[in-house]
Amino acid sequence: MIYLEDKWEFIETTFFEQLATIPPDTKPLWGKMNLHQMVEHLSEYVQIASGRVREFIVVSEEQMEKNLAFLESEKPFKENTPNSLMPTTPREPYFATLDLAIQDLKDELAYFFWAYDVTPYLAIDNPFFGPLDIEQQIQLLYKHFKHHLRQFGIN
Repeated sequence: MIYLEDKWEFIETTFFEQLATIPPDTKPLWGKMNLHQMVEHLSEYVQIASGRVREFIVVSEEQMEKNLAFLESEKPFKENTPNSLMPTTPREPYFATLDLAIQDLKDELAYFFWAYDVTPYLAIDNPFFGPLDIEQQIQLLYKHFKHHLRQFGIN
């Protein structure tokens, strides 16, 4: 089992070290997003985790319970996990360069950690999992970040 502090460290540091080893033109092993789009996608989901962007819950209570059981496990996301909030064709990148997108992701993570630091008992709605506290958010971000590294060949 990987401890919460290690997952936090992975999100803040290790992820970016591993991301830096992926050539920008690397084709994904699955999915439609290129590396730049993937980084911007993660940034969008960090915005949801911090409450900066609000999304309505899109699953039933029964499905939410199943999703939470998955979240609490160490099972990874499957390849091509469907996401009803995403368009079928990835959006064009907002940022002009991958480096700018990476900096935005770092900035969004800093805001995320700040939001939970100033309000430790905060629980922010996730569209698929319902209200999540800091530990659950870190677990979700950890799984999500690992999933997308695997998409580009990093286990």
